[in-house]
Amino acid sequence: MTPIQTPNIFAPVSTPALAIRDLSFIVLAITGAIFLIVAGVAVYTLIRFGRRPTNPEVEPAQVYGSTQIELAWTVVPLLIVVVLFLVTARYVYGIERRPQPPDALEITVVGNQWWWEIRYPKLGIVTANEIHVPVSDVANPALTFITVESVDVAHSFWVPQLAGKMDAIPNKTNRVWIEPRQVGTYVGQCAEYCGLQHALMLLVVVVHPKEEFRVWVAAQQAAPAERAAARAGRDLFSSLACVNCHSIRGTPGNGVFGPDLTHLMSRSTLGAGAVRNTRENLRAWVKDPAAFKVGALMPAMKLDDAQLDQLVAYLVTLR
Repeated sequence: MTPIQTPNIFAPVSTPALAIRDLSFIVLAITGAIFLIVAGVAVYTLIRFGRRPTNPEVEPAQVYGSTQIELAWTVVPLLIVVVLFLVTARYVYGIERRPQPPDALEITVVGNQWWWEIRYPKLGIVTANEIHVPVSDVANPALTFITVESVDVAHSFWVPQLAGKMDAIPNKTNRVWIEPRQVGTYVGQCAEYCGLQHALMLLVVVVHPKEEFRVWVAAQQAAPAERAAARAGRDLFSSLACVNCHSIRGTPGNGVFGPDLTHLMSRSTLGAGAVRNTRENLRAWVKDPAAFKVGALMPAMKLDDAQLDQLVAYLVTLR
């Protein structure tokens, strides 16, 4: 995996995020100037007109009914608000009204407690917690349009270096788009409190060179390899309640309540960022998910050590 970037709204690599940063700088400049003026006047007033120890009873001159001052503190703030509104509206319109090109990559992101389902409708790919997209360049732009949904409570999709926040609301569809210009791995987060494990609802966007993305797509579209040594674990998976929540192509598992496991080991984490995806952590996760993620809806499977070994030996083949 490419180096993971620290989330930073001031280091954007995607067109919408660049626009949001530029707007942020404009707002910071205007509000910073206001702060300096107000603070400067306040400091000057304290120094110039502070109470003098030698004349403790002398009251400063009182000014009443100054039309000029009243106009200034009414009109100037109004103009500032109007300017900020018009600038913000221009940027919001430019981002929200971007038309979708015919060749844009389409992805559906569905918020769940507490993980993300990722679907590529036109490619026939279903994965979880990791979005893979191609890099965009000036000669060959590659835009990705993302439909954001939720199946339970309100969530919020946010990858700071790629785009602004977009709420995932039950029974409502929202849209966001990205145009990443730099290869890398970018970390996102659910930005709306959604329950006990809100903090462990991470999201990763991996931006590939175009050819590397095509390789990833081909790998995800392929059926998982059948290995004789893992047959016992496959049969065990098919006999357990796992099949009610999870899907694996080529098995009876067709559940929709948990992540699709067809290419489980191609992902970097388990439990939406709860722990690194290694064989040892996978075994511990299957044994007791709550040890990593308190309140996780996946139950402990109550398997003995032999069954755990068989099941994990099968799951690690799902690459």
